Amino acid sequence: MTQRVALATVMDRLSIDAVITDYAVAVDDGVWEDYGALFTPDGRADYRSAGGSEGSAAEAARWLAESLRLFPGRQHLIVNRRLDLQDLGGYPGDRAQVRADYLSPTSPEAWGGESAPALVTGGRYVFELRRTEPGWRIRNLTAHQKWRFAPGATAG
Repeated sequence: MTQRVALATVMDRLSIDAVITDYAVAVDDGVWEDYGALFTPDGRADYRSAGGSEGSAAEAARWLAESLRLFPGRQHLIVNRRLDLQDLGGYPGDRAQVRADYLSPTSPEAWGGESAPALVTGGRYVFELRRTEPGWRIRNLTAHQKWRFAPGATAG
C-alpha cells in the first residue's frame, strides 16, 4: 500500500465516521432534513426490531419524528464502531459497512425539567455505506434493538 493509498483510506475512514456521528446528531436533534441528506437517493432504513418501520429514508424520518415527539430529551450514543472498508486489491473501494452499538436514553422533557430518562434502549446498528459524488452516504441502515428498559416501570 502506497502512502497515497494509506492517506486516502484514512480520509475515507474519517469521512464515514463523520456520517455516523451526523446520523446520531440528526436523530437526537430531530433535524429530519439532515437525516435524509445522509442517505443515498435509494437509501433505506429498517427499525422493525424497535417496533418501527422499514422503508425509504423519508419514510423512516416520518416514523422517527412521530415516535420520538414524545421524547424531546434525547442523547443517543453510537460506540464500538467496527468499520470494514471495501478492499480492491490494496485500494479502497466505494462500499463500506459499519457495525456499531448504540445506547439511547430518552426523556419526556428536554433539559431543564426534573425528569429522568423514561426509556432507555440499546442494540446494534449495521450501516452499509456507498461513496457518492457528494461523499459517503448511507445506503442501508438496520437497527437491531437488543434490550429496552423503562426506569420506574413495574413488571407485571
